Amino acid sequence: MSHLLPTYARVDLAFERGEGAWLVATDGTRYLDFTGGVAVNALGHAHPALVAALREQADKVWHVSNLFRIPEAERLAARLCDVTFADLVFFCNSGAEALEGAIKLTRKYHAANGQPERYRIITFEGAFHGRTLATLAAGGQKKYLDGFGPPVDGFDQVPFADLEAVKAAIGPQTAGILVEAVQGEGGVRSMPPATLRALRELCDTHGLLLAFDEVQTGLGRTGSLFAHQRAGVTPDVMGIAKALGGGFPVGAFLATAEAAKGMTAGTHGSTFGGNPLAMAIGNAVLDVMLAPGFLEEVERKALLLKQRLAEIKDRHPAVIREVRGEGLLLGLACVVPNDRMVAALRDEKMLAVGAGDNVVRLLPPLVIGEAEIADAIERIDRAATRLAQESAASSQSTPKLEGIKG
Repeated sequence: MSHLLPTYARVDLAFERGEGAWLVATDGTRYLDFTGGVAVNALGHAHPALVAALREQADKVWHVSNLFRIPEAERLAARLCDVTFADLVFFCNSGAEALEGAIKLTRKYHAANGQPERYRIITFEGAFHGRTLATLAAGGQKKYLDGFGPPVDGFDQVPFADLEAVKAAIGPQTAGILVEAVQGEGGVRSMPPATLRALRELCDTHGLLLAFDEVQTGLGRTGSLFAHQRAGVTPDVMGIAKALGGGFPVGAFLATAEAAKGMTAGTHGSTFGGNPLAMAIGNAVLDVMLAPGFLEEVERKALLLKQRLAEIKDRHPAVIREVRGEGLLLGLACVVPNDRMVAALRDEKMLAVGAGDNVVRLLPPLVIGEAEIADAIERIDRAATRLAQESAASSQSTPKLEGIKG
């Protein structure tokens, strides 16, 4: 009997070690990992640069609290600002915390401007921003909100990518717009670049802050360092996490100095945020990702994988209806139930994760090789072939009802 709270429908599978794109189960079976801790293990498992950074820092100091300066945090913040729109960074421990901070900053900005009544944030259907009470309300998904009492007030949800609905939702209490450039949990749905640019214009016109949730898309996942950069859009605040620590828990929200002007001493905090261990690893992640040619290589491999997946879709139209996504955040929109596809892939010793809209997410490490991409395609092909055969057999065995003659 497990004493863990049963909030996860866990697969009966455990791993003892990993290397690159591979995980080794406790029984010695090797699995090709296209889940990546749900976009966390961006540099794969046991990346030598991250292991070295952790070991070196572990021998120095783990935790001192934010009562004191943390040089590695200051260095990581400066590097993030150098490669983004931001002037300031706050470090925390998770994506949900990063989005909570972005929400607080958005509200506080207007309070600092003498307009505390402006606290409402426009969000989009299908979004997933975290599991805290506020981020659940921002996401607005009933299945996650049920049973937790009244949703936190202050969020106005509109249909995905519906600009007219956004315009209609803007009122005297509106503080900002919160958006994912690509909805991961929501089914690997990409927000059109023109829509993102229009959101920026609406925010400028109405004095709103534009907040991006880049928890899943950030740090190279879409082929650019951040997904909003692909659309040529500059946010006012952004939440990141997942890949920033390469597997070590770390999150952050970044903002312009103007947007962050209300976040003065005492307005926000985190016990563990910015701790020396996390910061050492975050800097090691940037060392790898900012190296010349790294992101270009991600783009190249992403194009290769997407082309090969398109071949699989064409070969198995009874199983896969569409290939979606940007970079190495890809989705197979399925005809069969997506949980069957995930299970079929697991039978082929490949790990993938489901998403909304009956999608299977493929999230390989950004360092994946061409041989591993070819291996993955073979496993997906075998899984799809078996599912197609099962579907055909099932349809043939279903008896047809004859019409009743009077």
